[in-house]
Amino acid sequence: MANFRRGLSQSLGMRQELKINPRLYQAMDLLYMPLLDLQAHLKQEVLVNPFLEFSEMAEEELPEEKEEEEDEDEVDWEEILLNGFDAGGRRSQFEDKEHYMPTPAAPPDLWEHLREQLNLLKLGPREFALGEEIIGNIDREGFLTCSLEEVVEALNIWLAESEPDLWAEMEPFTLEEAESVLAVIQGFYPSGVGARDLRETLLIQLRDRKEDETLAFRIIRDHFDQLVNHRWSELSKEHGISPKDVQAAADSIAKLDPKPGLKYADMSDNYVIPDLVVEKVDDEYFVFHNDSSLPRLKLSRSYREVAQDRNQFQGENKAFISKKLNSAQWMIQAIEQRRQTMLKVMSFIVDRQRDFFEKGVEHLRPLTLREVAEHIDMHESTVSRVTNDKYVQTPRGVLPLKFFFSSGLSTDYGEDVSARGIRARIQKLVADEDPKKPLTDQAIVDVLKKEGVQIARRTVAKYRDQLGILSARMRKRV
Repeated sequence: MANFRRGLSQSLGMRQELKINPRLYQAMDLLYMPLLDLQAHLKQEVLVNPFLEFSEMAEEELPEEKEEEEDEDEVDWEEILLNGFDAGGRRSQFEDKEHYMPTPAAPPDLWEHLREQLNLLKLGPREFALGEEIIGNIDREGFLTCSLEEVVEALNIWLAESEPDLWAEMEPFTLEEAESVLAVIQGFYPSGVGARDLRETLLIQLRDRKEDETLAFRIIRDHFDQLVNHRWSELSKEHGISPKDVQAAADSIAKLDPKPGLKYADMSDNYVIPDLVVEKVDDEYFVFHNDSSLPRLKLSRSYREVAQDRNQFQGENKAFISKKLNSAQWMIQAIEQRRQTMLKVMSFIVDRQRDFFEKGVEHLRPLTLREVAEHIDMHESTVSRVTNDKYVQTPRGVLPLKFFFSSGLSTDYGEDVSARGIRARIQKLVADEDPKKPLTDQAIVDVLKKEGVQIARRTVAKYRDQLGILSARMRKRV
């Protein structure tokens, strides 16, 4: 048996390792950031790095008299660097300029709105407790998400566990009480709230409109399945009327709100600031960086002058100055590199998609991240970061950069066409069709083949579903 030597030992060896510089991570993050996030990031960098400041033209154009006044209270930057970062100056000078931005109040959501209406009613404690429980089980679309049996059971269990003395003196909540309170809540605004399914919310809305004697109400109440499946002939026979009258009733039903609770969903505005701008000048398209709102960075002159003589600093102070100065210079270069990379990517997209800018979405050509990366001599992941959550303002509207990327389908004339363009073409064909003779998926395939596009019927069906377009039978009008 071999003898093994135990113990600690040292040895020399060589191996290859790939380590990513922390600044490379930062550079990738800068590429990934949309314009608004980049603004916030630069403001934070200026706060933590004394060698960075925002470049403003107004500072360079101040009159001489103003400069003389400011010299009186000029801060001793050398003293700050050597002895700390107390800003100096008069305290009131900064306190007087303190400003608080007003914070807008969030609008009430659906549940708050329903509870406000519940509080306006003169209800006993039992009805009020049931009302609170029912409202708590209504989802954001306005539907009751559980049965009334579950509401009653949950409320009885909670009361027995949390208030045993009160529970011993009172009667348990009943299903009849819950039904009565639910009927009250279903009379709240928005109309149709508190329903247990789509059929019930439509019936509630028609009752609120005093239309509970109409054909539309009877169709929903008695023949909801035929309505959903557009069986106009069956409905006409059931009610002894023409298919056109049934279609007219269905059209009126289509105007009701299938998700009434969304009226109070979070509708806060999500503003989009385009990072790039494409403009047509004469017969050429030019790409500009929309960074007028982005603060320009520059090295602080005062700090830079003090740092030039580093011999007066020792130890941690000297290391701090070197680190912050190098970081500031790198940040300025990284922002400029970001600008140039985005311009390169968008310029290639404009050249590739010129037909789109001239003729519309149906002429969008297929494009992949790899093609762009190979053209601008960068990695595919870099292009992905550049295009992620970025927007461009074009003569055809504000569009996400990802809009220009899609797979392609082959054509008879040797060029590929974008899948997004095919979807737009299908949407236009359906919009222009005869509603009495809607185009089937196979008919759409035949039309596209005549235009030179090779596409399978199942692909047309997939694109139609993505566009939210019903089948030909469901689109047919009588």
